Amino acid sequence: MPPTLHLVRHAQAQHNVHVNNHYLVDPCLTDLGKEQCSQLKALFPKAQHIDLIVASPLKRTIQTALIAFEDVLRDNNLRVLCLPELQETSNLPCDTGSSKEVLEEEFRNQPVNLDHVTPNWECKRGRWAPDVEAVQTRARQVRVWLRDRPEKNIVVVTHGGFLHFFTENWSEHDLFSGTGWANTEWRSVHFISEEKGAPIGTGNAEGTKQDMAHVEELPESQERRRREAQIREAAEREHKKTTDAHVDAEGCDTAERVNDDISRSHGSTSAPSQIEVGATA
Repeated sequence: MPPTLHLVRHAQAQHNVHVNNHYLVDPCLTDLGKEQCSQLKALFPKAQHIDLIVASPLKRTIQTALIAFEDVLRDNNLRVLCLPELQETSNLPCDTGSSKEVLEEEFRNQPVNLDHVTPNWECKRGRWAPDVEAVQTRARQVRVWLRDRPEKNIVVVTHGGFLHFFTENWSEHDLFSGTGWANTEWRSVHFISEEKGAPIGTGNAEGTKQDMAHVEELPESQERRRREAQIREAAEREHKKTTDAHVDAEGCDTAERVNDDISRSHGSTSAPSQIEVGATA
């Protein structure tokens, strides 16, 4: 039986704070991002059942996996397995990874497995190019690879833009900057196509019914997100009341500051008008 996947978007990184930071190469998590990881660590209910953790080899996704699943890695004697196929879709500096040598130095004392990170994985050419066909192909290939794994519960830490290609679900794709996934948001999915496929990196570029490995969100995951959305909306209503009170007392400048605080708390910048492979998340 194919595994259940727990898909996680990385925590807030430096490029999520302001659009000007999109020109930072392979940015790390912010202090808020590290706090978000700690919150995920406390709230994730299935941690003791996790038997594999994979992540994009960008620093922010590796850091998210190491902090949020620190106990799982230690208690289950696991390492974060880095897969280049999970990297973000654009070729902006913030979505461009570091060389394997840099990552080996950065995480040399951490439980990180870089065996699948190949030379020039960060080049953004060929199979790593920021175009729709290339991203769809690697999304399908990594789905097939994960579906054929022997583990039962797998955590996948990746990026907001790529998650839409991975799940083939584009609902609310403009909710945040380049994605419908909040920082450290997680959803559990299962496979609805169980045929065995090709090894990672060798799939049919044209795609067939046999190698698509479609996924679907579990009902309990959908229900949890509905409850969380209700809580979030209630909190936003309270923020609005606070905003209105500040407007009455101090004028619109204060209102703008409060709205900026709300935006930063969600780890997002302004949402794009449409999904593009070049849009960062």
